Amino acid sequence: MRLRNIPRAEGVLEAHDKVIKNEKELKGRWREVFGNDNPVYIEIGMGKGQFLTEMAARHPERNYIGIERYSSVLLRAVERLDKLEEDRGGRTLGNIRFICMDAAQIAEVFGKGEVQGIYLNFSDPWPKKRHARRRLTSRGFFARYDQVLAPDGQVEFKTDNRDLFRFSLEEAEEAGWRVLMSTWDLHGDPDMNRGNVMTEYEEKFSAKGNPICKLTAGR
Repeated sequence: MRLRNIPRAEGVLEAHDKVIKNEKELKGRWREVFGNDNPVYIEIGMGKGQFLTEMAARHPERNYIGIERYSSVLLRAVERLDKLEEDRGGRTLGNIRFICMDAAQIAEVFGKGEVQGIYLNFSDPWPKKRHARRRLTSRGFFARYDQVLAPDGQVEFKTDNRDLFRFSLEEAEEAGWRVLMSTWDLHGDPDMNRGNVMTEYEEKFSAKGNPICKLTAGR
């Protein structure tokens, strides 16, 4: 499906105080951005931001950064945050920021060990074989995650695409990572589903009866 461009997106994002514009200059200094020493978690390909904003609201002891490549998609996440803060009586979420960037550049934006956890939720499956390296769970991306994650940091991945999930399990191991936990039916697994925060896609897919797959990987 073709992504619909929203002409006002660039202007809104440029003016919003939670959208970072000089991300490469902040490499190694993200705790200065948040003004605390709390661990930093990032979501790559965050869509409309339901997961990230809910996580930030639930966990004020953590800092969250959402990465989205397309400005028109990021606009929706920013608008969701504004609505949430309005519903909270104007109380802002100081532990959340956004970046409009390509995920392939994360090692240029975050320093070694600067990120405590990475969330990948319903990433583009790039189904054609020749595009496999673009998948966010390819061994090339696991190598990028290795450059920015803390020694005990983890990658969490959710999808309803079983072929992509199978590929991800294989790629994690080929990249030298350990799959710490995995399930082919998240909502049917009480242990792994405990505390689960659903994305917009997850709500839609699970409502249709599609099982959700999840894995957690570490080095």
